[in-house]
Amino acid sequence: MKCILLTFTTVVILSTSVFAQLVGTSFPTIETETVDDEVVALPQDAQDRVTLVVMAYSKKAEKDLNSWLSPLFNTFIQQKVSDGGLFAGFAHDIDVYVVPMFTGIKAAAEGTAKRKAAKYLDERLIPYVLFYKGKLKPYKEALEFDKKDVPYLFLLDGSGEIAYATSGAYSSKKLSEIEEKVDEL
Repeated sequence: MKCILLTFTTVVILSTSVFAQLVGTSFPTIETETVDDEVVALPQDAQDRVTLVVMAYSKKAEKDLNSWLSPLFNTFIQQKVSDGGLFAGFAHDIDVYVVPMFTGIKAAAEGTAKRKAAKYLDERLIPYVLFYKGKLKPYKEALEFDKKDVPYLFLLDGSGEIAYATSGAYSSKKLSEIEEKVDEL
């Protein structure tokens, strides 16, 4: 039992320190496209804005990625797409982008994914979905993607540096940590 607990603790510490190493580093430029084929280069096109970039490069990450969508919408996006209301002044001033990555053989599916998004995605969410088609290796190395079955979240400050990073399924603890960091920025 002690061996299992020690192994689990070691894994948690190592995974935490991997992301801690990313904090303060520049987010690598990634050229993406909107559903309407407009090019958006991150972090340059989000300059001077706090930005949360959610990335996934495998179908296996879809379940965990979907677990984030509603909490992110409710926390960061809803106030932007509604008419404001009583609490509009309390909304977080942050841009959020979900970036499905189409790499290798899967790159051919990017066009189909865009068409499906345009057809089936809530129109209020379409501006927050960006599509990447290209090589995975530069991002896998720079952002330390070590598991293909999870999404990765990177909070960027206004200069494009990583202020916080996490991965995996949604948890209220992770969202609270993101919100705290947003408030600091």
